[in-house]
Amino acid sequence: MKKSSFVAMILGTVGGILFALGMCMALIPEWNAFNQGIIMGVMGLVVLLVMVLVWRKMEKKSPIHLSAKIIGTTLLGIAGALVLGVGMCLTMVWSNMIVGIVVGLVGIILLLCLIPLTKGLK
Repeated sequence: MKKSSFVAMILGTVGGILFALGMCMALIPEWNAFNQGIIMGVMGLVVLLVMVLVWRKMEKKSPIHLSAKIIGTTLLGIAGALVLGVGMCLTMVWSNMIVGIVVGLVGIILLLCLIPLTKGLK
């Protein structure tokens, strides 16, 4: 395993755990830790951002250049994940099975649209 992959794995794990714990703290009302959860989640996001920057530096990759295609692809990915999540909530939390399945399938289709879009991104 390359050193850069190991560092990215460790930072990604720490950042992901901090983010997930923060979201649990913020979203589970019994814990009464909303503000602390937001802080913990932001700390996780910062660690994940640092991970990307450190990994790119260790791999001697060029900085990320933003273009309209990259921004659009990112927004499509975010929208697809959110729509899929809403479909899951409709099905599992709000007991609205048919609408939830339809909305979830729309989210999956949006995420599948990322495959041809990302083939040419470098």
